[in-house]
Amino acid sequence: MCGIAGAMHFDGAAADRALLSRVISTLKHRGPDDCGVYLDGNVGLAHARLSIIDISGGRQPMQSADGTLSVTFNGEIFNYIELREQLVRKGHQFRTRSDTEVILHLYQEKGEDCVNDFNGQWSFAIWDRVRRKLFLSRDRLGVRPLFFTTADHTFVFASEVKALLAFPGVQREFDLAGLDQIFTFWFTVPPRTIFKNISELAPGHSLTVQDGKIKTKRHWQLEYAPAQDLDYDSAGEQRLADSLLELLTDATRIRLRADVPVGAYLSGGLDSSIITALVRQFTDIPLRTFSVIFDDPEFDESAFQRQVSAFLRVERQEVRCTYDDIGDIFPQVVWQTEKPILRTAPSPLFMLSRLVRENGFKVVLTGEGADEMLGGYDIFKEAKIRRFWGARLDSRRRPLLLKKLYPYLPNLQIQSPEYLKAFFRVRQEDLSSPFFSHLPRWELTAKLKHFFSADVKRELRSQNAYAELQACLPQSYSQWHTFCQAQYLETMFLLPGYILSSQGDRMAMAHSIEGRFPFLDHRVVQLAASIPPRLKMKALNEKYILKRCAKRLVPDCVTERPKQPYRAPEGKSFFRGARGLDYVEAALSPEHIRRTGLFDSAAVCALVNKFREGRAIGIKDNMALTGIVSTQLIADQFVDRLGVAH
Repeated sequence: MCGIAGAMHFDGAAADRALLSRVISTLKHRGPDDCGVYLDGNVGLAHARLSIIDISGGRQPMQSADGTLSVTFNGEIFNYIELREQLVRKGHQFRTRSDTEVILHLYQEKGEDCVNDFNGQWSFAIWDRVRRKLFLSRDRLGVRPLFFTTADHTFVFASEVKALLAFPGVQREFDLAGLDQIFTFWFTVPPRTIFKNISELAPGHSLTVQDGKIKTKRHWQLEYAPAQDLDYDSAGEQRLADSLLELLTDATRIRLRADVPVGAYLSGGLDSSIITALVRQFTDIPLRTFSVIFDDPEFDESAFQRQVSAFLRVERQEVRCTYDDIGDIFPQVVWQTEKPILRTAPSPLFMLSRLVRENGFKVVLTGEGADEMLGGYDIFKEAKIRRFWGARLDSRRRPLLLKKLYPYLPNLQIQSPEYLKAFFRVRQEDLSSPFFSHLPRWELTAKLKHFFSADVKRELRSQNAYAELQACLPQSYSQWHTFCQAQYLETMFLLPGYILSSQGDRMAMAHSIEGRFPFLDHRVVQLAASIPPRLKMKALNEKYILKRCAKRLVPDCVTERPKQPYRAPEGKSFFRGARGLDYVEAALSPEHIRRTGLFDSAAVCALVNKFREGRAIGIKDNMALTGIVSTQLIADQFVDRLGVAH
């Protein structure tokens, strides 16, 4: 995994090697093993390399043999061996063993459509010297990031925003509409980002820059069949489970392709346990796994981790995460996320990737994507219960299922059905919303905008975050089963916009670690999309079909345990007793709050006092504190002008 950057000057100015070298140095954490710059007149490409495949021969930017194509590539093409064999049969000659060279040859063969043949995770830029065209692409599910903007008559792109900000003329200013989206959805809706005039290339999209024009197009779309919920007998269910396991096994096999050791994350849950079990099938050497454990038993899963590692006979190393650890590293975490975050969950993963690096590994396989593809999240259960209740709104028993769903939320247990009906949005008009599944989550998050300053609220009056998101939904969305609609929102927006970025790519690459995700193999994704909802969640038994796959792979304690959502200690992490950490005190001081202009100082002061006095309770207070602290840190670390009247 690597860092990429580049520039194309529309006014014909020559690309600047020294500038590109400075820009790519900001991404050294993504690629500490090598760096390179390529120039061709008004175009320059830069690369910071994490050497994983063809360590000696895969240097970048890489040129084709005839010099007409150059590429800077972040990611892996896992089926590069098969693609290379096909290309050799067509007469292509290779100089390296790298997957990077396969990209160049396949582009020669198929042009921009080459991306349709890739099984992988990528963001790359190809300079086509003959056509004077810059071609950028991002993988189907947004595993790898790619940002771009124009400044001073120049198109610039990079893996991370901090590299874009190293180019002269790039603005350092908040996009308040992006802030509004974070404080509604937890993510921004591409191409919008938290920074004004800086865009994100959406997952499954490509971009061309030619003759001064920038054009984007979709190269992949997740689709579900029209609403139906077919019945399968036990034999049919098993055949489906066998097909899923066969694909998942192959997805894991090709993700072990590397010229360096490969490890695995082991959380103790179903998804990472299955991946670890599958990896064990393909390696004769002892497999190293890595886990986070927590001092607070509310979050800790170490007992399950020990059982799985003993059952699979794998080595396990762990990093202990405390409240103090989360508070201490949070500024570094925010520097990597490059956007406000409302939960501290990325912090333990920052520590985990550091542990992996300290043990000499560069690559880990993880279980991300299973919950989205196969119906594992509580939000899917919640939506199912809400629709069940919505069919009988006068029922006194049906809302009790919501209390049973969230036993770890004590405040919820004491609420009346009337409160639950309002909180969980179980009204007739809600049932017809395209966002029905997510309304409670988003409405709760949006309450945090109470903390926005009067100036920010005024500037956001004309913004409609829901409308911007709805405009991105595919035309067929309304024809899908409501369960699939919920899956789409998780898969195409929250997954790339938060989980794979703030918790995934950024936390791993902070320590030069490449994460690989077998559940996000597009073949697995497409098969999962075809599985009837009732086999993803049978009654309220989440990931039912995956559990059938897992029966002979993992111990019963994993398949039979209640799902524990990944969470981390939050608000208390920022305080030592009644006093906040130094950076928290500075960030939340009335003077700093007024200077940045984003939040109301009186409201923030009241929130801080709740934490000082031990009165802060529930998700809302914790999200508010984390969101405000992280936003203030973003302002300090990245922003010159805040875009708010003072």
